[in-house]
Amino acid sequence: MKTNRKTATLVGSAYLFSNITFILGTIVMVEMILGSPDYLSLIPAGRAQIVLGVLLSFANGLAYVGIAVLLFPILKPRFESLALAYVGFRVVEFITQILADVSPLALLTLADNTNQTNTVQGLGALLLAGRFWAFQMLNLIFSFSALLLYYMLLRVKLIPGFISVWGLIAAALVLLNTVLGWFRPDLSEALGMVTGLPMLLNEVFLGIWLVVRGFNPSTAVIEPARHLALEA
Repeated sequence: MKTNRKTATLVGSAYLFSNITFILGTIVMVEMILGSPDYLSLIPAGRAQIVLGVLLSFANGLAYVGIAVLLFPILKPRFESLALAYVGFRVVEFITQILADVSPLALLTLADNTNQTNTVQGLGALLLAGRFWAFQMLNLIFSFSALLLYYMLLRVKLIPGFISVWGLIAAALVLLNTVLGWFRPDLSEALGMVTGLPMLLNEVFLGIWLVVRGFNPSTAVIEPARHLALEA
């Protein structure tokens, strides 16, 4: 029980840490510059800001992998294959995030070219396009991993059911907006805040809940499933 309480605190702290680093690193520090029309001229002066933002984004990815690793021993007795798949999703998500963060770092070198010719601007646009599609893949993997996690949490009742249902709905919204972005990027961007906010609030709420309350005591020890059908 003490071990599970400690794990709950660590998982909750990791959720809070990951969201803080995502907001500060990706949204505030990196996108503030790369989202500007004249981003190439802003990058040299904002080099330190971009590098720090990428490092925070890297820390965010490590936190997500840490969450999966911490939850694996708890979920494994009931959902061995699904718990392992969840860890795999998180690892792939982290790798995809690294690929997305290559673009800002590459733009640092590109922006050092003071002669911003059409070629330089074209390469910059290409790097931003690569970053966009890398994040599309990242959001796709993230939504699948979240659906998988909240399904398991709902079944074993480690947390109140409403948090799991909330997470399932929020993950489905992220998935829907991600697929929409493949066909209508403009509409997906307009709906980004609406579809992404429930997931952000859910993870922050879950993080606080786990730190303050921990896992449900009555289900903190998960018994192995008697039938493989329970994993279906």
